[in-house]
Amino acid sequence: MKKVLLKDIAQHVGVSTALVSYVLNGQAEEKQVSKENAEKIRLAAIELNYQPNQVAKSLRTQKTHTIGLVVADINYRFSTGITRAIEAEAKRRNFTVIYGSSDEDAQKFSQLTNVLVNRQVDGLILVPSEDSEEQIVLLQQSGTPFVLVDRYFPNIDTNYVALDNYQATYDAVSYLVKTGHKKISFINLETSLFHLLERDRGYRDALKDHHLETNPEWMRHLRPQHIKEDMELATRQLLERGNPSDAVLFATDRLSIAGLKQFNDYGIRIPKDISVMSFDEADAFDLFYCPISHSRQPLEKMGEAAVDILVDLINKENTHKQLYFRTDFIAGKSCRE
Repeated sequence: MKKVLLKDIAQHVGVSTALVSYVLNGQAEEKQVSKENAEKIRLAAIELNYQPNQVAKSLRTQKTHTIGLVVADINYRFSTGITRAIEAEAKRRNFTVIYGSSDEDAQKFSQLTNVLVNRQVDGLILVPSEDSEEQIVLLQQSGTPFVLVDRYFPNIDTNYVALDNYQATYDAVSYLVKTGHKKISFINLETSLFHLLERDRGYRDALKDHHLETNPEWMRHLRPQHIKEDMELATRQLLERGNPSDAVLFATDRLSIAGLKQFNDYGIRIPKDISVMSFDEADAFDLFYCPISHSRQPLEKMGEAAVDILVDLINKENTHKQLYFRTDFIAGKSCRE
């Protein structure tokens, strides 16, 4: 089948090739093409099945209309949710998304970002892994447009879209206090990532502000590569020691699932024996006998905001935005009231 060219559309409509180019490149209004002619040209392009040469267009505009996306682990519900949100908004803005997963590995994160930059993406949306500050600084120095999502480094001044992790955790603990819980445990990951450290801070401050007992044994940090065995020990100790917890807040959905499985193995009944709350939601909660109370991140809004900021950066607009979003709370039946 013969490839349809701009001159074919021009001949079909009876206008100049330049006029067709203006319309199909989004310059109809700028070049003062009449609405009637613009509509005829667009209809002819559809009728003739015109397919633009993206490579040639990229050379002319110095843009590929592609966005590189790197998530931390594609198996996480957050990763799949934020990817869908970013893809939807990018499509609306006429961008294609190329993405990969760093699997929480700083070296792989660096390799992926370098590959995407070499593929000449117009910009990057990144969920950085732990210890990836050096790569972020290098991106800044290179002038590559990028936006961080979910995670950021407070010592590096970047554009980012993040959750207010401190307030979300503070509110979760406050809810447990309001429903009568006084011995609240918190299980988090052993990490240097700022967003998780903010969840620690929110937990500690909520206990302090509500004048509740703080017990070092109630705040546990599990090794990311040893969650199963660390969770087994942590949950057992929370229940068996002389001063057992009456509620536990898990800092991530992955920890929540591991903790619920362990409680099941121990024969612990929720919420009769202990109340449970998750910082985030997980599809696996639907399979649990008791609906789990949890915070819900506004993934669609976060994804839209990340794309909007990045497109402004790509278009050379002087943008500097650091946006925080609040979680919604979904009340299940896993907390005694």
